[in-house]
Formats: sequence, C-alpha cells, structure tokens
Amino acid sequence: MEHPVLMALFNGRFLPWKAPKGICEESRGVWERIEIEKRFFTEKMSLDDRKRFEKLDGLYIEAAMTDANNYEADIYSHGFTQGALLMMEVMDKKEDAFDM
Repeated sequence: MEHPVLMALFNGRFLPWKAPKGICEESRGVWERIEIEKRFFTEKMSLDDRKRFEKLDGLYIEAAMTDANNYEADIYSHGFTQGALLMMEVMDKKEDAFDM
C-alpha cells in the first residue's frame, strides 16, 4: 500500500506547522480605517444614536469573536486530521519496521 502522507512529509509537501492563514496585514489596515470612520460618524451623532450605534458595534464584535472561535476550532481540526492520517500510515507500515 502506498503511503502518501509519509511521502509528502518526506518530500516537503506536507507541512504540519503551516496552519491556515489568519488575518493578513491588508485586513488589519482595513479594520483601522473602519475605526477611523466610526469615530468620525459617532462624533456627529446624538447621544441616543451613539448608544444605539455602540450596541450595533457590540454585535459586530460578538460576530467576529464567534468567527475567531470557529477559526481556532478549524485549525485544531486541521492539525488533528493531519496527525491522524499520519498515524494511520505509520500503523499500516509497522510490520515493515521489523522486516529490516
């Protein structure tokens, strides 16, 4: 039986330490510009409108935190799957280790 994960690991095509990409610098810059614009508009709002806008902002933060938690779970799942696949191949090859 072929062992694609072991061969990919040996050949450098399987890189367990490379996690899926997170927020890039470009996105971070966009978020900074959003904050500047929010500040501009909140300074022009009435107190009631500002409070309502802050509640809306809180909902955005809540949604972003949910996304971040899902991202962390995806990274964990990705790493666990890679490890499990590697162990399946190792276990399949264990008899060959004694035939050397």
